[in-house]
Amino acid sequence: MTTPLRYPGGKSKTYKLVEYLIKENNCTSYAEPYAGGAGVGVKLLLNNKVDKILLNDYDKSIYCFWESAINYTEKFIELIEKTEVNIENWYKMKKIQESKHSLDLKVEENIISLGFSTFFLNRTNRSGIIKAGVIGGKAQNGTYLMDCRFNKENLIQRIKEISKYRNRILICNKDAEDFIKVDLSKAKGCFVFIDPPYINKGYQLYTNFYNKDDHVNLAKSIKKYLDMKDWILTYDIDELLEDLYSEYESENYYINYSVHNPRKGVEKIIFSKNLKKINIVII
Repeated sequence: MTTPLRYPGGKSKTYKLVEYLIKENNCTSYAEPYAGGAGVGVKLLLNNKVDKILLNDYDKSIYCFWESAINYTEKFIELIEKTEVNIENWYKMKKIQESKHSLDLKVEENIISLGFSTFFLNRTNRSGIIKAGVIGGKAQNGTYLMDCRFNKENLIQRIKEISKYRNRILICNKDAEDFIKVDLSKAKGCFVFIDPPYINKGYQLYTNFYNKDDHVNLAKSIKKYLDMKDWILTYDIDELLEDLYSEYESENYYINYSVHNPRKGVEKIIFSKNLKKINIVII
């Protein structure tokens, strides 16, 4: 069972590594300050490798998807069933996204509406990027059409299965640094997977991309609040990392990208100081 969201790069490649580290370090819970598609967290939970998962994303769109799919499941599934996958609805979903910052997220209807529009665009846009173009083009005359990644029966089944675990899932909509400070700094037995926006080309992939100061501030928060905790941090390769995380062990690993041209890219995984990591093999 996999996450219902598609994500560029994605964390799923690291699942076996994370599962191993959780077991080796006797962790009982798992957290993602940048949840995104939450592929690793969902799989860990469904495989009962942890007791609970904490999913945070500052992007209202991503937060509302998880909140509505997990806690308003019946209404969310009803929208999947009755909404036709066509260009007319694609434009409607784009319009909802464009107005998301004015939505009152204390209103259930707004959460579900924004959450579903996120899901719809993620499944119909190129590489799952919300602000990208639609698969097959607006004329729908491409080799693949917008519904090629929208198998309703399969997606509904995924959401139903994940929602069964709602009592073991905490969903937050906080700035990552606040989430680290408030929710994770005092958490015991929690393994943290930190996967911030890329340093390079982040503006092309994320609605909430980071500038250099953001990356620097994140590093300060990690060192201040998670210094003795169990965590890994993944990044694209950039010399800035040498300045920010030179005191930590790190390894390069290879990941398949699907943005524009399928290819293998090299990324870096950084390990917290206390982490037990015997016999790790990273491909």
